[in-house]
Amino acid sequence: MSKIAILGITGNAGSRIAHELLARGHSVTGIARDPSKATARPGLTLVAADATQAATLAPLLEGHDVVVSSTRFVGGIDAATLVAAAKQAGVPRIAVVGGAGSLEVAPGVALIDTPQFPDAYKAEAGAGRVFLQALRGEKDLDWTFLSPSALFAPGERTGKFRLGGDQLLADAQGNSHISMEDFAIALADEIERPQHARQRFTVGY
Repeated sequence: MSKIAILGITGNAGSRIAHELLARGHSVTGIARDPSKATARPGLTLVAADATQAATLAPLLEGHDVVVSSTRFVGGIDAATLVAAAKQAGVPRIAVVGGAGSLEVAPGVALIDTPQFPDAYKAEAGAGRVFLQALRGEKDLDWTFLSPSALFAPGERTGKFRLGGDQLLADAQGNSHISMEDFAIALADEIERPQHARQRFTVGY
């Protein structure tokens, strides 16, 4: 059993990751600006805090084995703050809920740079790419960045999916999608059995 802190536990992805980890018997600390939006459960400790400040965050992370960042990239914690807080707290690993925008659809071509990428998501996807680039320059802390497929929404927990690297995954019909429930499985698996140290990987059907 690990002790895991989750930033953004009240969000769609964060709440499902917490559910998956708690079901596996891990101890979870949920950190959010308004933790009252989260459901109290055995094994879950809720803490109210602004996670964007390293000085505030670091004491809350002490004693944890892993910190999961499930906040938005625009207006949420940035990579430098997350890494600094983890190091200050002595947390050896961070796992980040990434975005699909930085995944490649062709050699050297990211999804965000294609004409069909929606303008409404460009700021968030661009900030996610910057976050990933910052992590790739981190040599001391163990990190993992898990990008979902293009369509990332609440759905079913099937346990049937594929893992990939830096390329966008799509099914036989050309659809790129993953439920948040199955994404949570992939992230929990990575926390329990690390396969992607200092790497980004992706999950899809």
